[in-house]
Amino acid sequence: MKLTAHDLARMMDFSAVRTDVDEAEIRELVAQAKRLHCICIFPMPCYMPLCKHLLAGCPDVGLGGVVGFPSGAVATAAKAAEARQLLAEGAVELDMVINVGMLRSGRYDYVHDDIKAVVQAAGGTPVKVILEVHYLNDDQIRKGSELCVRAGAAFVKTGTGWTETGATAHNISLIKATVGSAAKIKAAGGVRDLKTLVELYRCGATRFGISHKSGAKILDECAALPGGAVEI
Repeated sequence: MKLTAHDLARMMDFSAVRTDVDEAEIRELVAQAKRLHCICIFPMPCYMPLCKHLLAGCPDVGLGGVVGFPSGAVATAAKAAEARQLLAEGAVELDMVINVGMLRSGRYDYVHDDIKAVVQAAGGTPVKVILEVHYLNDDQIRKGSELCVRAGAAFVKTGTGWTETGATAHNISLIKATVGSAAKIKAAGGVRDLKTLVELYRCGATRFGISHKSGAKILDECAALPGGAVEI
């Protein structure tokens, strides 16, 4: 099977969720998303109204909201309230961070209920649940993935992009072996070239969280290939 640059763009979430992102970068993010037709953009919550305004008239690019960024350690009620606020501001998808410390502590009921509260607040809007795998061992990744499925997550996501590692072939394969077809997988944290994206796709990831700069680079790589498509 071959995928064109447009096919890949429709698997990409362009994100700008670093602490130092300013309004100029947000405007650049939206401009690139509209030019390249990525499937969704994810800013930090304070930029939601601006992004909604800038995306007016561009229905093929969705607006996503991030919940509990970056640590995931805020109270469950605060996460649910943030989810409702993001939806009111136009979010069509939500990416939430689990409570990593509670998972590492074996507090599985807490983690499940934390995820479920956001899923319920989302009211049917897809929720991607971030494990932040950099801080987890294999058993914790498996358990976290199981809890995501039980709580109704649409996707299991590797990371926020704030840590040193995240999206690796090993981690994606481990999540895929755990969730099967019960949830989809989003790779984020370290997807910066076409080779990596293809490798992770083959392992089971179907969505990719990428900066708009890396996204443009990857799509240019693909477009430059013979026939303008990459073999998967």
